[in-house]
Amino acid sequence: MRVDGGQVRAGMVLDYEGKLWMVIGHEIRTPGNLRSFNQVEIRDIRTGTKKNLRLRPDEGMDRVSLDQRNFQYLYREDDSLIFMDQENYEQITMEADFLGERAAFLQDGMVVIVEMHESTPIGVKLPDTVILEVVEADPVIKGQTASSSYKPAKMENGIRVMVPPFIGTGDKIVVNTDELTYVERSK
Repeated sequence: MRVDGGQVRAGMVLDYEGKLWMVIGHEIRTPGNLRSFNQVEIRDIRTGTKKNLRLRPDEGMDRVSLDQRNFQYLYREDDSLIFMDQENYEQITMEADFLGERAAFLQDGMVVIVEMHESTPIGVKLPDTVILEVVEADPVIKGQTASSSYKPAKMENGIRVMVPPFIGTGDKIVVNTDELTYVERSK
């Protein structure tokens, strides 16, 4: 399946130069008065080699179609993550580096979608959002307004997210797992 260069996101698997590559990061950039592009970091699934690509929005990439199965996250053991298949209860082990910084969003019992290519797990799709507690937030500086400035906050999983000034320590917020951004205050 073809995907526009501007729609390539972390977690996708691409067929590039005859190999399977996992997208491990991306950033849409618009330098000055030039056209925007998607700066994409990819990793070869077999060898672990990394590359950076600069994709224009009109540039097409081949996305690999994968088998998707539901797995439940069980626990972390050293640098390994243990998952259980929801259909046949078989367990699989993946390296924590496989998920990168998104591994911090895994919570006990969380159901994720594992993408498999020829019975080999090559991708994990986390839920779009998770609810996390703020454990550290900078105090509000007088003169800041809610619409113009955000402040850094540290979540219970160690990830830092920019939040509005009214969010404080102990608040629960909804965080987008793909973009690592604040969505809203949790109800």
